[in-house]
Amino acid sequence: MPSSEQLAQLILSGITQGSIYALIALGFVTIYNVTGVINFSQGEFAVIGAFVAITLSQKVLLWHGQMTASLEWPLPVAALIGVASAVLIGVLLYRLGIQPSRNASPLSQIVVTIGASIALRGLVLLAWGTDPYRLTPFTEGPPFDLMGAILTRQSVWVMGLTVVFVVSLFLFFKYTLIGKALRASSANPGAARLMGINPRWMGLIAFALSAGLSALAGIVVAPVTFMTFDRGLMLSLKGFVAMIMGGLTDPVGAVVGGLILGVVESLAAGLISSGYRDAFTFAILVVVLLVRLGGFIKGRKGEALERAGL
Repeated sequence: MPSSEQLAQLILSGITQGSIYALIALGFVTIYNVTGVINFSQGEFAVIGAFVAITLSQKVLLWHGQMTASLEWPLPVAALIGVASAVLIGVLLYRLGIQPSRNASPLSQIVVTIGASIALRGLVLLAWGTDPYRLTPFTEGPPFDLMGAILTRQSVWVMGLTVVFVVSLFLFFKYTLIGKALRASSANPGAARLMGINPRWMGLIAFALSAGLSALAGIVVAPVTFMTFDRGLMLSLKGFVAMIMGGLTDPVGAVVGGLILGVVESLAAGLISSGYRDAFTFAILVVVLLVRLGGFIKGRKGEALERAGL
């Protein structure tokens, strides 16, 4: 039987990891609400943002060791450029992949995002290879002792920034003109178009915003765990599971789903076996899809599930 300290440690670790899933899920929800597309390349934005920041801030081998980058720029500058790089790729994906297929079926658009994910993963593999990389922690210093559990300073950054991003998104959608236009385009694209709102521009902004969110998630988690070229696949799948748990369209539900998923994974790994971590994730997905849950925060559940073909 695990001690209370062990349980506290597992829960804290789960919240840290769940915060990353929550940010990825927020990107999924942002795109889906505006465009109706489920973007399975979401995790690749996190990987690209992290790798660009790592390359600019420390020594890195590129192109299978044929080139060495040792720029050592300040981490805030490297992180900002990493986010900008992911945003640019998100915009290109929308303009070159999603917008031309806007009249295609939802399944066809999902296939486009899966293809983009494979292509981006291949490009990352070519540029950075299979070596794992890690960012330096944002803040140096000893960890905190919380109820007998160890809480690293980087974990505080992860959880704190997740809260900041969630609140910032709420304020953005609630009080800014662009945020209101995005909400209007999501609620009723036809009426929004009559009011002078261009749904195509709203889709582009949604992709840019979600790519930036995922890149921030990748950068903030890179000091906690090693980043590899194929990390985006699992981030995408787990962000998608969190999105489904939250009801597809609800940002708050997506955050709750991400946190619960992270805690369940951590408890499964710590109390049963680390080999069952991913198995529990997809067991949760199967259960949620079978019972057709609308989310922890109810709203528009039936139409959302039907719209996504789930």
